[in-house]
Amino acid sequence: PDEIDSDDYAALFFAGGHGTMWDFPGNPELAKLILAFHGEDKVIAAVCHGPSALADVKLENGRYLVEGKRINAFTDDEERAVGMDKIVPFLLESRLIERGARFEKSGLWQPHVAVDGRLITGQNPQSATGVGEAMLRLLREGASL
Repeated sequence: PDEIDSDDYAALFFAGGHGTMWDFPGNPELAKLILAFHGEDKVIAAVCHGPSALADVKLENGRYLVEGKRINAFTDDEERAVGMDKIVPFLLESRLIERGARFEKSGLWQPHVAVDGRLITGQNPQSATGVGEAMLRLLREGASL
């Protein structure tokens, strides 16, 4: 992440997978990159466990990036359904809510995409297409160019 120049990209996307729960949160290089894209009003998107990259990012004013934002991610119920709730370091839905996110969700394995300005998040793998379509729509509208 420290080798990426935000000037070279129109959008930032975080794919999911359980490994992101250990790799993304608290990563200072990712946080710096996210803040650069956010500061430049560029599209930031994530799906499934990808929003874990956003969970610990703080703005200059000390507030969490997700505070007050419509956010979506792999739900606590989905985590329990796959038997990973006791394995992951934290439950993503709960953490995002703790950070002040306005968490949205649909039923287990149902696609759900939340768009809040230039921030796009999807609930699970079934939401990936919707996240991509939302990104494309914002990019075509020139939202991050």
